[in-house]
Amino acid sequence: VQVVESGGGLAHAGTSLRLSCKTSGFTFRFHAMGWFRQVPGEDREFVAVISWGGSKTDYGTSVKGRFIISRDNVNGTMYLLMNNLRPEDTARYFCAKDANMFGSDLDRLRRPSAFDRWGQGTQVTVSS
Repeated sequence: VQVVESGGGLAHAGTSLRLSCKTSGFTFRFHAMGWFRQVPGEDREFVAVISWGGSKTDYGTSVKGRFIISRDNVNGTMYLLMNNLRPEDTARYFCAKDANMFGSDLDRLRRPSAFDRWGQGTQVTVSS
């Protein structure tokens, strides 16, 4: 099982970036997927989650209305479109696979403990 993030980099405040999470080694369309972010010295923060079929999404308070999560179940890839970036969005972004199949409990999926496979992360740095 592999999950590999890409698309991070340096961005100016107010601009957009799109992160990708390419997966392999499991039946992607059976699992909810999530994005989390982490700043050194702090806990991993919930960013967004998408249900296995893509019909349900949920977002962290600080990104709601700016970020959009999506998935391509044919190509086993998940995306995070980050609009109107702010300096406080600077973090390492991780994608993760739900440990369960067909999970749809979005409350559970806001917690890192719900996920059993994580990528190495991609760094996003937003300058003011």
